[in-house]
Amino acid sequence: MFCVNTGSKGDPVRTFLALSFFLCSIATSFAAEPDMVRPETLPQGFVLIVKDNSGMANQDNPIYLASSINGWNPSDEESMLTGRSDTRWQIVIDRDLHGVGMQFKFTLGGWDREELDENGESIANRSLGLIDRSKLKGDERPVIEIEIPQFRVPVALSEQVRQQGIYRALEVTGNVKRVEVRGGAGGAESMTRDLLVWLPEGYNEPKNASRSYPVLYMFDGQNLFDQMAGVPGEWEIDETLTELIGNGSVEPMIVVGIPHAGEHRISEFMPMGSYKGIEGDGAACMSWIMHEVMPKVNRAFRVQQGRDHTAIGGASLGGAMALYGATEYPEVFGRALIESLPMIGKDPTVSQIKNAKGYPSKFVIGMGSAEVGTDSANKEMNNQYVDWAKEVDAMLSRQARLSKSDHKLLIGDGHVHNETAWAARFGEAIQFLFPAN
Repeated sequence: MFCVNTGSKGDPVRTFLALSFFLCSIATSFAAEPDMVRPETLPQGFVLIVKDNSGMANQDNPIYLASSINGWNPSDEESMLTGRSDTRWQIVIDRDLHGVGMQFKFTLGGWDREELDENGESIANRSLGLIDRSKLKGDERPVIEIEIPQFRVPVALSEQVRQQGIYRALEVTGNVKRVEVRGGAGGAESMTRDLLVWLPEGYNEPKNASRSYPVLYMFDGQNLFDQMAGVPGEWEIDETLTELIGNGSVEPMIVVGIPHAGEHRISEFMPMGSYKGIEGDGAACMSWIMHEVMPKVNRAFRVQQGRDHTAIGGASLGGAMALYGATEYPEVFGRALIESLPMIGKDPTVSQIKNAKGYPSKFVIGMGSAEVGTDSANKEMNNQYVDWAKEVDAMLSRQARLSKSDHKLLIGDGHVHNETAWAARFGEAIQFLFPAN
């Protein structure tokens, strides 16, 4: 609506127009003020409508939403978009995200087919802008429209294996070896994958031929030394350890990256309980590590034996597995790095700690102060995650009867839930766990 001021008297037409202007002014003064909010704060959810300008998406190659709310799974059946009669694609986010900010990208079912910009380059993770809640009626879901210029064209299978599989050249600092292992858990029982084993400088020198090294086993091994497609960053463990070992802050050590099983990651890396209808199979995963992974590492490398020289670590579900492994196999793992421990399965986690078979003699609990996002709308949830980290630190140290010098709580100021934050805290954590003598 717009208003015109006539400013005249006496003329009936102009009087009518003046009255109309007066009423218009009143209506304008009572118009709803914009109420700009993030879509993730709406309990009713929102709708994403996507226009595929490449024309590559079809019934046999649908579009998927890979995001921070589904573990960045590029082929999650529950996050598959549906085709519309107007040739566009749609997905309804119909659950309450409780204000947790969502980052996302679209794929055609794999990171080798992720969306690209107009120049054929990978894009930064998408996020949602503000919407005007005052324009919504009741529980109406806002509709957000997005255009995709193009998708990455899949390469031939042999080239894909070379790039992303066992033959892909890793951009790492130092020496990383691959060790093939078979099996797994949670649907990955028939899988074959490569452990990524980082060796300290001088490992192969003749003068160190009889020297053995402490070892750190880490979950989500793909993201430790090299950045994978679709992942915000990497742990930078190779660069950090090279520097810290070089300046005498950390004793030379071996790091074993245990890659996740892709679509089976949630079930394999969840110690107990269920999430999104997926049952955790972490017990079987730890059994696989004990009977397949560790024996192969021990045969292939000069690993120092004993719980005081063996650590287990990870972040998110990997952190949950690190906690589980250290308390279920305390005779094996004497040290633990537990980053960004999720609150799903909170009650079973508390029970696991209180009824554990044993405890690590040294551990680090890490959490970001902005775990679910830096927006002010996430403040309450972020505080809950920080409180959860403090609770686990206190409970675990109390049950293990550790002194203050044997456990450490790291709260990263402004750190969110991603590899960049874990990389920022890793240096301090590893210096605590394995200080140079």
